[in-house]
Amino acid sequence: MISVTFKDSKSAEYEKGIKIDEIVGELGNKLRKEALAARLNGKIVDLNKEIIQDSDLEILTFDDEGGRLALRHTTSHILAQAVKRLFPDVKLAIGPAIENGFYYDFDTERPFADTDLEQIEKEMQNIIKEDLSLSRFELPRNESIELMKEHGEDYKVELIMDLPEDEIISFYKQGEFIDLCAGPHVLSTGKVKAFKLTSVAGAYWRGNEKNKMLQRIYGTSFIKKSQLDEYLKMLEEAKRRDHRKLGRELDLYSIQDEGPGFPFFHPNGMIIRNLLEDFWRKEHIKAKYQEIKTPIILGTDLWHKSGHWDHYKENMYFTEIDDEPYAIKPMNCPGGILVYKRKLHSYRELPIRMAELGLVHRHELSGALHGLMRVRCFTQDDAHLYMMPSQIKDEVIGVIDLVDYFYKIFGFDYFVELSTKPENAMGSDEDWQVATEALREALEAKNVKFKVNEGDGAFYGPKIDFHLRDCIGRTWQCGTIQLDFQMPECFELTYIGADGEKHRPVMVHRTIYGSIERFIAILTEQYAGAFPTWLAPLQVIVIPISEKQYEYADDLAKKLESFDIRVESDNRGEKVGYKIREAQLRKIPYMLIIGDKEVENSTVSVRDRKEGDIGSMNLEDFINKIEKEIKDKTN
Repeated sequence: MISVTFKDSKSAEYEKGIKIDEIVGELGNKLRKEALAARLNGKIVDLNKEIIQDSDLEILTFDDEGGRLALRHTTSHILAQAVKRLFPDVKLAIGPAIENGFYYDFDTERPFADTDLEQIEKEMQNIIKEDLSLSRFELPRNESIELMKEHGEDYKVELIMDLPEDEIISFYKQGEFIDLCAGPHVLSTGKVKAFKLTSVAGAYWRGNEKNKMLQRIYGTSFIKKSQLDEYLKMLEEAKRRDHRKLGRELDLYSIQDEGPGFPFFHPNGMIIRNLLEDFWRKEHIKAKYQEIKTPIILGTDLWHKSGHWDHYKENMYFTEIDDEPYAIKPMNCPGGILVYKRKLHSYRELPIRMAELGLVHRHELSGALHGLMRVRCFTQDDAHLYMMPSQIKDEVIGVIDLVDYFYKIFGFDYFVELSTKPENAMGSDEDWQVATEALREALEAKNVKFKVNEGDGAFYGPKIDFHLRDCIGRTWQCGTIQLDFQMPECFELTYIGADGEKHRPVMVHRTIYGSIERFIAILTEQYAGAFPTWLAPLQVIVIPISEKQYEYADDLAKKLESFDIRVESDNRGEKVGYKIREAQLRKIPYMLIIGDKEVENSTVSVRDRKEGDIGSMNLEDFINKIEKEIKDKTN
């Protein structure tokens, strides 16, 4: 007999070799219907996995990330099976589950069209109706290669060839379809109740632009049609809010052929950018940060010393100056460290908080570029804090408070992850343990709920990541707090302690916006281009009804400008309705409609972007209203 302990800490005795699905069958009809996978001793597995020793067991449903991934991974196999039935000559690459869905990469001579997706979806429905069981089997490496060669799957053979020679390889079979796969999966294709193929895109094999371009089909799946309908509605809303589309319509920025991945900011975009940076500077001055600026190009020796060369060189750009090798910085921290090292510091100075709006460059594959979300140069709102070990908790709490304040200004909810030591980490386990616990203690002191993300820390230290949740439910990782014992060691940073001896400071890396460019993209989509008044490139437009009011309109505009309000007067010979519609398309917060009555009474007729006509006001009252809105940063 073996003992199985469940999530609620209750235990039960079972025969050795019992399958998880058999246990699920004893736990009630509701769970039997909803169970998709299981977490056995910390690892996500299929429900037909046998338990052969005392174990911890958690049954996973669609409400659990592991359950969703298993269902969507199975749907990717259903997609591949349907494609092979319809297009036998297509070769399979990879097909993982991803956040919010799945994809599968195919090598096909003819690109998939929309009509192909419709046909593939119909065949997928047939496979789901067949309710095919998924069964796992394992083979030695040489037999695995032979099996995939028999099926003509060259990409699968390449994947297997890259595995160790003594490795046992796993496959999954459903009906006539076999795929190289580590799993896990749901028990049968019938578990997929609702799915949709959403798009087709090109993708280089193994993400290398030197390899062949494959066809990637994206999709998603759910256990209820209502969930799918809600998700598809969100996708439509996301298209409406797409910052690339709005960026063109509002004339914020562009990406030119001469600089793929290198954004050009237009005057409207620069207004938003400058406002974000001004707000950032003001709040950092209040929080006792000192602003610095470090060079974009620095010698490669620096990047060897910092560890970025070993961990990041594939993403770096290089140049030569006076026959010496230099790198364009992908990170700001080594330059900031050199500023700290310029002189000796006393413990009385600590903590030292240095902030930088630093332009960095990172090589991204062309297929990964995406508007302002994924670019090759961007400005990080970096800060590096140097402190004594005794100051860690208070400093991390200070950063948490600052991040929280910023995100509330923009109306974002967020959730927090604590990421721990990765495989390629620098430093000792002891240092990592101390650093990780310090971050945990700070989060707990602030009563911040967080999820532990095992093995996803930076190579030099654990981190706290802040994930924004926008108004349609999507999440974006922006802010981060990274605790670093390693770089102070690499650069031999010191301060003079109270004992007169040299000591090693602890370093914190942190961002709030993350990237100015990406944050502008997120804000554009959050507000659907209708930026709050304080951020709007143009805050007020004065619209005279006829030529008789042009002079009054111009005088109004000048008066508003004297209060630093961004304003235009529209003195074109167009009809008023046309001017109003155009102002709405430009998403201008306020329109002031001027006719004979307004001129006679020295008033303005105010039209609010959100509320429509709000009536007549004297100019002073309107100025007070908009100034308060700007000062309070009302969303």
